Amino acid sequence: MEYRNLSKEEYTGLQDRILYEDNHIIIINKRTGEIVQGDKTGDETLGDLIKAFIAQRDGKPGKVFLGVPHRLDRPVSGIAMFAKTSKSLERLNGMFRNGEIHKFYWALVCYEPQPARAELENYLYRIEKQNKSYICRNGSRRQDAKLAKLIYELIGKTDRYFLVEVQLLTGRHHQIRCQLAGIGCPIKGDLKYGAPRSNPDGGISLHARRITFTHPVKKEELTIEAPLPDTWKGVY
Repeated sequence: MEYRNLSKEEYTGLQDRILYEDNHIIIINKRTGEIVQGDKTGDETLGDLIKAFIAQRDGKPGKVFLGVPHRLDRPVSGIAMFAKTSKSLERLNGMFRNGEIHKFYWALVCYEPQPARAELENYLYRIEKQNKSYICRNGSRRQDAKLAKLIYELIGKTDRYFLVEVQLLTGRHHQIRCQLAGIGCPIKGDLKYGAPRSNPDGGISLHARRITFTHPVKKEELTIEAPLPDTWKGVY
């Protein structure tokens, strides 16, 4: 299989965004607007870019294996993990499913959360046509609703925005976006969930900041952190 040749800028840009890599996994600092896996737009995915990069860097003539054990929404930035072997993919899938990979996000929200720290527990349901999740209200619970849990904590503030760290305890569609909006704290730029205005880059100020896990093959404890996007400079 042939992969396209990356330009020097593309190659260097991706190389600089590798947060961790070995023979089993590769972790990239995803940019706002990149898609992790293919969708109806048909746009090139981050996975496609990584495959082309590995083929070019390592001189691989054949197909490059790259598995996707988890996903980040297109407007979200930060840690995106990929498996380089089928063995590590199978193990990582199980680890994500069993909550053995601990994920922490940073979000700039439009209003100050009250209280400053809390655990949120809601049942969420998704409307596919809208690509949007909703909280079951007033004690009602739809059959298709799924339990969503997270812990948030206010860790900083500016004149206009509030920085919240979120520990994700479950992995539901648009979970952080929906649950923070549910307490009156939509994420900066997230028009879909109630933010008053969009971000210039079309993304939202939600960043997969840190991940802690046991390596699926080496069994080493790892903590990986992703630098904040340049677009946050001057805002926080």
